[in-house]
Amino acid sequence: MRSQRLAASVALILTLLVAAFGREPVRARQAMVVAQEPNAADVGVTVLKSGGNAVDAAVAVAFALAVTHPFAGNIGGGGFLLLRLADGRATFIDFREAAPGAATHDMYLDASGQVTRDSLVGWRAAGVPGTVRGLELAHKKYGRKRWAELLQPAIEFALQGFELSYSTAKSICGSSGLLERSPDSKRIFLRLNGLKTSGCPEPGEKLVQPELARTLERIAHNGAEEFYTGETAERLAAEMKANGGLITLEDLKNYRAVERRPLEGVYKGYGILTAPPPSSGGVALLEMLGLLEGTGYEKPGAGSAASTHYLAEVMRRAYADRAEFLGDSDFVHVPVSGLLNPRYLAGLRATIDPARATPSTVIGSGAAPAFESGQTTHFNVIDADGNAVALTYTLNGGYGNGVTVPGLGFLLNNEMDDFAAKPGTPNLFGLIQGEANAIAPRKRPLSSMTPTIVTRDGKLYMVLGAPGGARIINGVLQVILNAIDWKMDVQQAVDQPRLHHQWKPDRICLERGFSPDTIELLRKMGHEVEPDSGAVASVEVLLVDGGWIQGARNGRSDGKATGY
Repeated sequence: MRSQRLAASVALILTLLVAAFGREPVRARQAMVVAQEPNAADVGVTVLKSGGNAVDAAVAVAFALAVTHPFAGNIGGGGFLLLRLADGRATFIDFREAAPGAATHDMYLDASGQVTRDSLVGWRAAGVPGTVRGLELAHKKYGRKRWAELLQPAIEFALQGFELSYSTAKSICGSSGLLERSPDSKRIFLRLNGLKTSGCPEPGEKLVQPELARTLERIAHNGAEEFYTGETAERLAAEMKANGGLITLEDLKNYRAVERRPLEGVYKGYGILTAPPPSSGGVALLEMLGLLEGTGYEKPGAGSAASTHYLAEVMRRAYADRAEFLGDSDFVHVPVSGLLNPRYLAGLRATIDPARATPSTVIGSGAAPAFESGQTTHFNVIDADGNAVALTYTLNGGYGNGVTVPGLGFLLNNEMDDFAAKPGTPNLFGLIQGEANAIAPRKRPLSSMTPTIVTRDGKLYMVLGAPGGARIINGVLQVILNAIDWKMDVQQAVDQPRLHHQWKPDRICLERGFSPDTIELLRKMGHEVEPDSGAVASVEVLLVDGGWIQGARNGRSDGKATGY
């Protein structure tokens, strides 16, 4: 009994110490990877140690996550890769999914004009996947190791299996209702290795995926053409046709990843490189930073009612503009320079009352065009030469649309729900979206993914991004602010409780950790507050300072920061 009391006392002391002093960042001298799943992070570091650069490591990590992190890692989805080279050049690779050629504006409305669930579940929810094409484009232009070598770790994880962590096993179990709708998803994820006849996987059980291994082997040998014109493409298109899906062999053949110019901005002297449309993340991030610049919002302190109120008001306005103006810039006019114009920002800033909430019903979007002359995982890599990659990619919802393609072993996305199926109606994440993001053939849906790189005095400073749906942008924003405005170390910046406001619904969502006094004061200011409302994105960060790379893993989820 005495030993139990002693153990309990020690545990309490350790808990109090962690609460008082926080977790320490992971540190490395030369290179580092931080990812949402530990096996994949280790793969990235192995590639770096063997002479690969940041792009090589990113390709290997992305393919490994497609095996070890089925919740969001994928070859059946899409995303964005932001690259800053050691010499300061930067580029952005857009491999976002695209609507099939047969997609139509009202394809998810029933006879009475109501939105159906077809954009979320099943074969019709999938957009044309972009991941394999995007990773190959990045590798061909900026990588240096052999393509097949980079896929080998993923192939081995699929063939030999890997032990499920507690959180991954519980995640699969929590999504069993979705997964059991697809015979192959049910067989692979809910009947592991033939050891069980029913039920959810247990932590420690091995997940073996031989069909996925064979698909990855073909991609390793034949490149992206295998996925888009080869056996994999033909089998995917045939299964789509047999099951009422829309993606055709022609859609796959015509898909292209696109290299774009990153958005650039400045906040308090720090350079910001971030995602252009079809991501909405970069535009909204720079708009919010522009609204905050020079206001002194930070003076009351992190987590204070005054600072939290001001942040919520800035978020409210940026998300209203997102709803009105943002979409795929290859299809619609997106007034980026208007939204970021200092005159526009000054006018918008003047509408913020420092002491009172502004109801979202009276805000709407601004008039930005007058100034004119887009469930996920993220990882970061910095290599020994100083090249940096921030990569975010997604299936949209956890486990995508729930369908594992028979014989191919990979899950499909439900990215079509990121379009405005019915402009003005909330999507999976509660986001209101406008006609700019309406469905059209071969168009890319608007995204909240926000891979971002921050520089200081022209040198690499931070590499960050997150999964988290509509909350990604605000999560990334607050980690940047925590580091720059409140001088937190990188782990403190990630661990600090965060808030989220997305214009509509009109409420502040708070992570656990805000004080009761702060919550009460926010309510007195006129805010509807939802405390303990879940994580505001799972932000991961690498930060370069004083000759060290510091890595911060988000404590809100599994993951690992590792380097050498």
